[in-house]
Amino acid sequence: MSEQTQIREQRALWVVPVGELGGVARHVLDATRVGIPGWHVTVLCPEGALAERLRAQGSAVLTGPFGPAAGTITSMRTLARAARQLRPAIVHSHLAYADIVTAWTKLPRGTRRFTTEHGIAGEDSVYHRSNLQARVMASVHRLRFSRFDGVIAVAHATRDTMVRKWRVAQPITVIHNGVDLPAGAASEGPGAVPAQPDLVAPRYLSLSRLSAEKRIDVLLEAFVAVHKKLPEATLVIAGEGPLLSELEARANKLGAASRITFAGYVDAEAAMANADVIVQLSVWENHSYTLLDAVSRGMRVVASNVGGNPEIVAAGSLVSEVDPATVARAMLARAEFSDQTAQQAQLAAQAGPGVQLYSTPEMCVRIAATYGVSERYNA
Repeated sequence: MSEQTQIREQRALWVVPVGELGGVARHVLDATRVGIPGWHVTVLCPEGALAERLRAQGSAVLTGPFGPAAGTITSMRTLARAARQLRPAIVHSHLAYADIVTAWTKLPRGTRRFTTEHGIAGEDSVYHRSNLQARVMASVHRLRFSRFDGVIAVAHATRDTMVRKWRVAQPITVIHNGVDLPAGAASEGPGAVPAQPDLVAPRYLSLSRLSAEKRIDVLLEAFVAVHKKLPEATLVIAGEGPLLSELEARANKLGAASRITFAGYVDAEAAMANADVIVQLSVWENHSYTLLDAVSRGMRVVASNVGGNPEIVAAGSLVSEVDPATVARAMLARAEFSDQTAQQAQLAAQAGPGVQLYSTPEMCVRIAATYGVSERYNA
């Protein structure tokens, strides 16, 4: 990069209230790895795995007491201090806690506020303990949007839910999460399946947090039905969460525990490389990186027809009724494909017009376009 380009490159401060790895961390890591054209991005987050990964890939990161564990006042002071130090043209918050802190923190004059919505849910019970809490938080969000200069949603379903639940009046730009084909993956596009022999023993994979909204209990019952027809089938349940003991006990009670593995935390790429069908039955998803990775790899998918899933997955791989019998039929249908060309044709015929994948560089270019050009450059 030339010296002139470095001088004219503007600064953006991305604000993230969590230190662990997850969907938002993946978004931040991908965007900073590829880069937002014309912008130098520094990430403010708590110390933890995300900060370590950012440093390892050479991205700029500031850490300090920020996030729910630090408290609101302390988080506001940390953000204000970072903004005074960097004097960014834009402060861009990710996740509700950072959004609220960013909205009410005093920033240097001329600094614009942007927000990306990653985690709104159509059902209040996903994130809120009561209807009262949901109504209070909806009011808080309505107020804070008046403080932002730019609003981004990661899916059309996310945008629509923001308007319906929070009555967002500002224009909302939809920028889907980006994903890139792994090295050696099929290049035919979404739905393409690598050539392989007949699946007499399909390997199913669940890759999610072990919590109620992921409906792993339904998956266990569905797999029992699948196992009766395909005795050599296996199911790996990867992930950690509060329901681990309960789900392990349920698997033992259902009688298929010998074919089910609770793998705990795993490397997602390695897990997908050793699976044929990924099953994700969440109550709600916005723009799931798990599904993006699966589809880009050409994996077979069974997913709940909720949120942004229809913007990633072909209609034939979605289930609208998430009950054991319906899910089992879908899992068996995904296992029956042994001819690559036939499956591609069927999935293409069933795909809706909203199914389109964007690369990570495309995502970054669209973010830069949303930022526009600030009146103030940072030398």
